[in-house]
Amino acid sequence: MTHDHVRVSRALLSVSDKTGLVDFARALDARGIALVSTGGTYRTLKDAGIPVVEVAELTGFPEMMDGRVKTLHPAVHGGLLAIRDNPEHQAALAAHGIDAIDLLVVNLYPFEATIAAGKPEADCIENIDIGGPAMIRAAAKNHADVAVVTDVADYATVLDALTAGDGTLTLAVRRALAQKAYTRTAAYDAAISNWMAAQFAVEGPQPYRAFGGSLAQGLRYGENPHQAAAFYRAPGVPRVGVATARQLQGKELSFNNFNDTDAAYECVAEFDPSRGAAVVIVKHANPCGVAEGASLLDAYERALACDPVSAFGGIVALNRALDGEAARRIVEIFTEVIIAPEATEEAIAILAAKKNLRLLLAGGLPDPRAPGETVRTLAGGLLVQGRDAMVVDDMPFRVVTKRAPSEAEAADMRFAYRVAKHVKSNAIVYAKDGATVGIGAGQMSRVDSSRIAAWKAREGADRLGLADSLAKGAVVASDAFFPFADGLLAAAEAGATAVIQPGGSMRDPEVIAAADEAGLAMVFTGHRHFRH
Repeated sequence: MTHDHVRVSRALLSVSDKTGLVDFARALDARGIALVSTGGTYRTLKDAGIPVVEVAELTGFPEMMDGRVKTLHPAVHGGLLAIRDNPEHQAALAAHGIDAIDLLVVNLYPFEATIAAGKPEADCIENIDIGGPAMIRAAAKNHADVAVVTDVADYATVLDALTAGDGTLTLAVRRALAQKAYTRTAAYDAAISNWMAAQFAVEGPQPYRAFGGSLAQGLRYGENPHQAAAFYRAPGVPRVGVATARQLQGKELSFNNFNDTDAAYECVAEFDPSRGAAVVIVKHANPCGVAEGASLLDAYERALACDPVSAFGGIVALNRALDGEAARRIVEIFTEVIIAPEATEEAIAILAAKKNLRLLLAGGLPDPRAPGETVRTLAGGLLVQGRDAMVVDDMPFRVVTKRAPSEAEAADMRFAYRVAKHVKSNAIVYAKDGATVGIGAGQMSRVDSSRIAAWKAREGADRLGLADSLAKGAVVASDAFFPFADGLLAAAEAGATAVIQPGGSMRDPEVIAAADEAGLAMVFTGHRHFRH
C-alpha cells in the first residue's frame, strides 16, 4: 500500500558535494531524525557537533579498499528496500537487526567534473561512484516508503515539506524526488559510458547508446510558443561556444537564439583569427553574410553588404575580441545576439546601451577539426553521426578543367567552401575577395539555390548602384556535386569565373565539359558538406 504521508525517523547521508550539508543535517537533527553517515560526510557532521552514527556500526564492517566498499551491505540496502506494509519484509528486518531508512541523501562522486578537468584515466576511474548509484536506485524504487535527495538544491524543499507535513513527506514529494534521482543516475551513467567509448576508442555502432546532461537553463518556449524547451549541458570537456559563453547583458536566450548562435559561432570558427578578422551574420541558422577583413569593422561591413535585409534581427559572430569600433557599427541595426571570444571594455560599454541585445563571450573558438557527435531525434529513435570535422584546408584540390584557378580564385574557393559547410543543403555560395556576395540555401534543387544566390548578388549590386552583378568575377562553392550542368551554367551566366565542388556525380564529365565551354576553372575536393 502506498501512503500519502510517510514519517521520516531516520536518514542516511553520504555526499561528495558538502555544500549546505551541516545546516541541512542540523535541521534534520532538530526534528528528531536519527542520522547515519559515511566517510568524509560522517567526519564533517561529527566535527560540527551533530549526533551521527557511522555506517560501519550498522554493517559491522569498516570502510575498505580506499572507500570503494562501505554501503554495499544488507544493513543499508535492506533498510532502503524494505516495504513497510509487507510482513515478510518487516520480519526480515527484525531477524537481522536492520533499521529502516526513511530518507537517503546522496550526491555522487564528481565524475563529470573530473573528466571536464582533463584528469588522467586513473583519476576518472576512481571517480566512478558505485555505492551511491546503488543506494539512490534502491531508495527511488521504494519511493512508496522512502525519500531520496540527490541535489543540494532540494535541501530547502525537503525541509519545508517536513515542516508542512509535521515530520512527514507526501507521496507527491517522494515521487518527484524519485524521478529526479533516476534522471541523475541515468545522466551519470551516460557520462561514464560515453567517456569510455571515447577513451577506449570503441569503434562502430554501439548496441546501446546513452545521452545525458545537466539543466543549464529552462527556456520560455521552443521554436514556437506552444513547445516546451530547455538547454542542457553535456558532460565532459565542453565544446567552446554557447555552452561555455558568459552572457554579459540582454534578455535570456530563446530556443531559436541558442540554435542560431551556435550555427554562427561554428561557422566563424572556420576562419583562423591569426590569418585575419572574420565576421559571420546568421539568420534562421543560415549564414546570410560572411567576410574576412583587415579589421572586425571591415569584415562586418563586407559581411553586411551581402544581405543587409536578412541581417536585420540576426546573430553576429566574430573570430576575435569585439572592439569598440566594430561594436559601434553593429548596434546601428537591430541585432539579437553578438558572440565573440572576448570583448574590450569599450565595446562592452557601447553595447550596454542596447538593453535587449545579448552579448556572449565564449572564451575562445571551437576547433573545427575536433571530433564529436551530432544527435537528432526522429519518431521512435535517434540518428547519431560524427560531426563534420573536415576542413577545406585539409582537402586535395583536383583541377578538372582546362583552366586552373588563379591564386586569387583559389583563395576565394577555400573561403566559399568554408561557408558552404555551414549553409543548409542545397547550398550555393558566391564569394569574391574574401566575402560572400550571394548565398542560396535550403532549396529542393541545386539549380534553385544557384539562381537564388545569383539573384542575391544582383540585388546587392542594385543597392550599390552598380551596373554589374556582384557575382561577376566571383567564385562559386557547392556543398555537393552538380547532378546536371544547369546549376553550374546558372553560375556562369551570373558572371562567376570559378567553381569548387566535391565531384562524384555520374555526370561529372558533362559538367566539366560545360565548365570548359564557359571558360570556368573548376576544382573537386572529394568531400561534400551536406547540412540538412
